[in-house]
Amino acid sequence: MLKALFEHSRHRLRKTLRAKLSQKLSQLTALVVAAALIIAPVPALAQQASGPSLLRDTEIEQLLRDYTRPILRAAGLEKQNIQVAIINNSAFNAFVADGHRIFVNYGALLQSQTPNQLIGVLAHETGHLAGGHLSKLRLQLARAQTQMIVAMLLGVGAMVAGSRSGSNSGLGEAGAAAIAAPQEAIRRTLLSYQRQQEENADRAGVRFLTATGQSAKGMYETFKRFTDESLFSARGADPYVQSHPMPAERVAALEGIARSSRFWDKMDDPALQLRHDMMRAKTSGFMERPETVYRRYPPSDTSLPARYARAIASYLHGDPRAAIGQIDSLIRSEPNNPYFYELRGQALLEGGKPAEAIAPLRKAVTLSHGAPLIEMLLGQALVATNNKANSDEAIRILRAALARETEAPLGYAQLAMAYGRKGDYAEADLASAQAAFLRGDNKTARELAARAKTRFAIGSPGWVKADDIVAAKPPGKN
Repeated sequence: MLKALFEHSRHRLRKTLRAKLSQKLSQLTALVVAAALIIAPVPALAQQASGPSLLRDTEIEQLLRDYTRPILRAAGLEKQNIQVAIINNSAFNAFVADGHRIFVNYGALLQSQTPNQLIGVLAHETGHLAGGHLSKLRLQLARAQTQMIVAMLLGVGAMVAGSRSGSNSGLGEAGAAAIAAPQEAIRRTLLSYQRQQEENADRAGVRFLTATGQSAKGMYETFKRFTDESLFSARGADPYVQSHPMPAERVAALEGIARSSRFWDKMDDPALQLRHDMMRAKTSGFMERPETVYRRYPPSDTSLPARYARAIASYLHGDPRAAIGQIDSLIRSEPNNPYFYELRGQALLEGGKPAEAIAPLRKAVTLSHGAPLIEMLLGQALVATNNKANSDEAIRILRAALARETEAPLGYAQLAMAYGRKGDYAEADLASAQAAFLRGDNKTARELAARAKTRFAIGSPGWVKADDIVAAKPPGKN
């Protein structure tokens, strides 16, 4: 009877300890993820459990490519096809979460007053990529998990031995201490390692900027701003439990290496500053409330960026006819600007006038040398006319755009509608399945793909693509 009770007690103890072990490992993983390689003090995106939504815009993405191209070349990453993705979040933040993309919140675009400030942020994140910090952090995490597992197992052994020896032996308490003691040391080790990575990324960023003949002043100004904003909250904090170096110390070190560059006082090119100002105006017009837009860009401001922001706000929230007049005024100012024609077409399309949207969108496609996102908008306008005669052109344009932008669910959705207009239901089902798959709706994607398979000849290219979707497993499943 006593043996049975002991075995039952030991089984329950092991079960409890296994649960605690799993919980601690989960907490350790969450610690590292929450302290991702970011520049802002608080990772706002970590609060979005479903994952961040991305923003797409040809004009802004082209500017970001122009910003990052020389930096990536200096870092030896120009052939790695690294992209900059824009996150739908108003906080000033940027981070890397894989080895192929730099994520930047639209808030960072809006709040960076000069190209150099934003380029400095991108240079810092490139430092993380060039240093292989993500893979190294995963290795550190694996080591920390191993250390914690060993500590837990040693603690389990001591606690089981204590239960055998009796409650007064002290071994049970020793086992509990063996479990708890290493956790704080492991946590501090990981955070210290991350602080070192941040310092390394700062130094690498300055090195890349210097190699490309650019100032690191903007990078310093950005981090200095964070220091000024966080001095009160950081006062009295333990520097060893911060995922980043203490702000004042970090900025002081950054200022020292940044000022040592002979390009410290170099200013941004005026033409680049104008493109940056236009990007900020566009971001404000689309992402901010109209009263905020008009406060930033009052009617008394007759600059091109201010007119751009007000035209966008007007088409989104005001009188569509007045918006078209403002956009036409922009076109007269810069008749070869593809993004003004794109805006005109978008305003007409969303205003229920797809036939009128076609001409400016064609002009935008031509002036942008076939930008795929603008081609998709043209395809959408052609489909929205409900004219079967436009279906073949829409299909041709959309397929050409999707060949270069393979992960655009909107393009596939419009392609499905174009095929549906023609009565080609096999291709319509396949395109609809591809759109659903890219949206993450795997159930709908598989159902549509399965139906598409019944419409295609077995073994045909369409059948094979549909079969791939049917057989695809959701991310994270084996």
